[in-house]
Amino acid sequence: MELKLFGQIGISLLLGLLIGLQRQRTESTIGGIRTFPLIAAFGTICGWLAEDYGGWVIAAGLIAIAALLVVSNFMMARGGNHDAGQTSEIAALLLFGVGAYVVMGELAVAVALGGVISVLLHFKDPLHAFAARIGERDVTAIMQFVLISLVVLPVLPNRTFGPYDTLNPFQVWLMVVLIVGISLVGYVAHKLLGAKQGALLGGVVGGLVSSTATTVSFARRAAAAPAGAALAALVIVIASSVVYGRVMAEVAVIAPGHLGTMLPPLVAMLGACVVIAVVLAMRGGDRKAAAAEQGNPANLRTAIIFAAVYAVVSFAVAASQAEFGVTALYPVAVLSGLTDMDAITLSTSQLVTEGRLAADTAWRLIIVASLSNLLFKGIMATVIGGRALFRHLAPAFVAAIIAGVAILVFWPAPG
Repeated sequence: MELKLFGQIGISLLLGLLIGLQRQRTESTIGGIRTFPLIAAFGTICGWLAEDYGGWVIAAGLIAIAALLVVSNFMMARGGNHDAGQTSEIAALLLFGVGAYVVMGELAVAVALGGVISVLLHFKDPLHAFAARIGERDVTAIMQFVLISLVVLPVLPNRTFGPYDTLNPFQVWLMVVLIVGISLVGYVAHKLLGAKQGALLGGVVGGLVSSTATTVSFARRAAAAPAGAALAALVIVIASSVVYGRVMAEVAVIAPGHLGTMLPPLVAMLGACVVIAVVLAMRGGDRKAAAAEQGNPANLRTAIIFAAVYAVVSFAVAASQAEFGVTALYPVAVLSGLTDMDAITLSTSQLVTEGRLAADTAWRLIIVASLSNLLFKGIMATVIGGRALFRHLAPAFVAAIIAGVAILVFWPAPG
């Protein structure tokens, strides 16, 4: 028992030292490298006593810390040395709670929370700069994601409707939340990087948000300035490569028990696309590219459209398999992949999780859809970007399609 208490106090002291060191470097007037470890240890002791004497001990300790903070601020205000910010005060109160939670709750959660507190305190300037950089449109995107994930999702019924037991409103919208979340990460990265993006980062961010939108944007640039066609082709290929990383993330979330079967061929396809992108990059040329303008990924209309597409694809996959067998799924994958990879990836992964589709078939459907998607983007880029872009992009996309067909034909079936 004593050893356990010493261990808990030790963890609290280390967390306090971590936060205290950060506060010391910022010359906080509330406390530093000695005060914050003591606050954390005090919280742990209160948590330990609360197990025998009740939760009022923690409440009394919190009131005591708050009173000390009030007195400290009052004395500094009288001396004319008062900082109007409340960050250190809130950090002290939260650290006391973390110290108590080391005893009363999950140790891993307490340690993670202490780490998060220290990171938030340390990255003050970058966070303030980010808040200053984003505009009303960006805040709207974040709030719309909150609406999609925390308001709409919880109220949807979690049961299937219609034939083939496929359409589940909660699951359909959950897929919307997943896709919008991934796209929002790319959107935020786009805002952080802005015009400083090079070809590599521009393609990566474009693939996270929308490889199709990136293709259209850089095809238009190639049409306006044919001398930049090589750079445009490189960005398009990188964005199309990132799609496979995005697909693998979706598979990992929806079908985590089947990664051993589904991920290796997708990794191989990603590797082939990366090699193609490297070959394009080695041809030289200016690799600086202004960021492609990205739309709001959390737009409610976009979310509803994706939900409808996902529902239609899921129903088509389930109906085709039930009525015509597995072979009929491939035309569905081709049609679905023409404009969107997410719907076919999520629907097939969900069927794999439910045991209604073999994992070996699912990854093949995903790659077929991706080849259809590449073909569609290649045609679209040629129509918009003209001959100059076609000369650079066509060999790359043909090589990627050949690699995909080779994987489909020669990848060994599971034993």
